[in-house]
Amino acid sequence: MSIFDDLVAEQDRIETILTDLDEDGWLSPSGAAGWTVADVVLHLAQTEEAVAATAAGFNAPGTWQVGESVDVQAERMVQAERTSPAVVFERWRIARRAAVAALRAADPDNRLAWAAAPLKPGTLATTRLAEHWAHGLDITDPLGIPFADTDRLRHVAWLGHASLPYAFALAGDDPHDVFCELVAPDGSSWRYGPEDADSTITGRAGAFCRVGARRLAPDESGLVTTGPHGHTALRVLRNYAG
Repeated sequence: MSIFDDLVAEQDRIETILTDLDEDGWLSPSGAAGWTVADVVLHLAQTEEAVAATAAGFNAPGTWQVGESVDVQAERMVQAERTSPAVVFERWRIARRAAVAALRAADPDNRLAWAAAPLKPGTLATTRLAEHWAHGLDITDPLGIPFADTDRLRHVAWLGHASLPYAFALAGDDPHDVFCELVAPDGSSWRYGPEDADSTITGRAGAFCRVGARRLAPDESGLVTTGPHGHTALRVLRNYAG
């Protein structure tokens, strides 16, 4: 399946979960500090609208302002547009379909403006899958709703590894080669990076992705690091910009 198909599958899973939520569920605290489940979905709707906008060649109003961190902007945008769960849900349903359609139609080699740097449509779709998966955890974990790891995490793991140079730079460090060998949900092995790298990270792919999403502390992940830069790589690992 393509990254676009996998993004749709991840969003479909979240839509099914949200369809079954009652009002109390929507208004309950999510795993994202200070946000309800409705706030999380509103944030996803806003950012999907931004995806569709950038694919059309312009930035959505109020999106990614210079001088503000991504987190600060996201908080500001959610506070400005909070509304009823029904309105939020429908807004996200429309936005996520429009965003995927725009990404599929975009020139695959043309980089689209985004938060930290321009991205090709396939890479932007990968970041959207990673964000929906991470916020899927925020929605389901507090409510005790099953949200099993799937093969789609290979995209999130790839993104986390590919973003290591960016993550090192944010931490004020030079980039370093790191080889990652991760155990997939089905027990197979996913490998990223040069196998002769002197620094490694090994363990469960789900744990690796959760550390990158800042939903799991590195020291609690069970992941094993070796070499001069493995520990630092795990500490700075991130699946998102900002």
